Amino acid sequence: MGLLDANGSLGTHADSWYAATATAPEPSAPLRGAHRADVCVIGGGYTGLSAALHMAEAGRDVVLLEAHRVGWGASGRNGGQIGSGQRQDQAWLEARMGRDDARALWRLSEEAKHLLVALIARHRIDAAWRPGLISAERFPSGVAAAHRIAERMARDYGYHRLQPLDRDALRAIVRTDAFAGGLLDHGAGHLHPLRLAFGLARAATAAGVHMFETSRATAVSDDAPHRVETTEGHIIADQVILATNGYHDGLDRRLAPRVMPINNFVAVTEPLGPRATEVLTQDVGVADDRFVVNYWRLTEDRRLLFGGGESYRDRFPTDIAGLVRRKMAGIYPQLRDIPLPHAWGGTLGITASRMPHLARLAPTMLTSGGYSGHGVAMACLCGQLAARALQGQSDGFNLMARVPTPAFPGSDALRPALLTLAMTWFGLRDRLGL
Repeated sequence: MGLLDANGSLGTHADSWYAATATAPEPSAPLRGAHRADVCVIGGGYTGLSAALHMAEAGRDVVLLEAHRVGWGASGRNGGQIGSGQRQDQAWLEARMGRDDARALWRLSEEAKHLLVALIARHRIDAAWRPGLISAERFPSGVAAAHRIAERMARDYGYHRLQPLDRDALRAIVRTDAFAGGLLDHGAGHLHPLRLAFGLARAATAAGVHMFETSRATAVSDDAPHRVETTEGHIIADQVILATNGYHDGLDRRLAPRVMPINNFVAVTEPLGPRATEVLTQDVGVADDRFVVNYWRLTEDRRLLFGGGESYRDRFPTDIAGLVRRKMAGIYPQLRDIPLPHAWGGTLGITASRMPHLARLAPTMLTSGGYSGHGVAMACLCGQLAARALQGQSDGFNLMARVPTPAFPGSDALRPALLTLAMTWFGLRDRLGL
């Protein structure tokens, strides 16, 4: 049993607050028999939907395969937070890529946010986009480092949207004594992730993309024209985009050492009503500085949506609500006993460097994934970059592909155990404040 089978039922979205507050597109029939297309996109998350949409708008005949329903994976289950920059900061990028490439990567990250907002506006997607994202630091040393980053980003990159917060300023917004200060990024924000996925799917269909859901790709040939096998048929395509992220499940053995799956968990409270101001006094998202990040925000109906905790096995834990509740109560003890009517897990792809893994697997076959918790805007952009690259405009894709994403150590059998040990060690160091 693989990740696509381990949690949930075929073709059914997770029992999340997102699914309860979004209207899914009409289901698409599974692919059966033989088909021909210019482009085959494998994966119906943000990367695949964006790639398919942009290819179809360029006049290509596009088929998209999704093993479950569009938005079924991380794209429809995540915390809905959109940060600025890449997953690693500019100092990290400058040290490894040089100043010019680091600046170009910053421009791409800004383009990702602009693309996201433009897609929402152009396709009238009711994604509940709201600006504002706080980075909350537990220790004075972290606050000082964060404030230095704000100064550097304003000075060297012309980014003036980071507002430094001391302890009192942060507490005026985030009503807890757990943090020493942080930053408020007015250029970042949060949204309803599943509605975004559904909106992109509708836009892609309107642009002419042929969607096939509950259609798992089982094999892809390297040589063009590519033959993409599914459980009930196949497609012959001139070009292929693998957009499976953490759910590649052995589809291409070259992805397994570079992009590994981990699970993250989210829950929502009942509506808080007037008590919502005991949690947040502004409509912003918050993420803390832990190695395994806690993140939270208020929903449109004034619930607290809180994410935290990870696991590294195929199956989710049996008591997701209890796992998230412990994280939430550490920050808001007054909510320790509040009902959590929805709690769910999702699988995302991470890389060893925490930067996305983009690669040209064959001259006409590209892949993008491994966003490591920073994928809402970046995945939409990378889908567009892959679409452009297959049309001969490769600069952006090639720049992202140059960012180092080293292989995780170990064989296929040992790699998950080694990842678990490493993540447990870093998590222990984090809890001890080391």
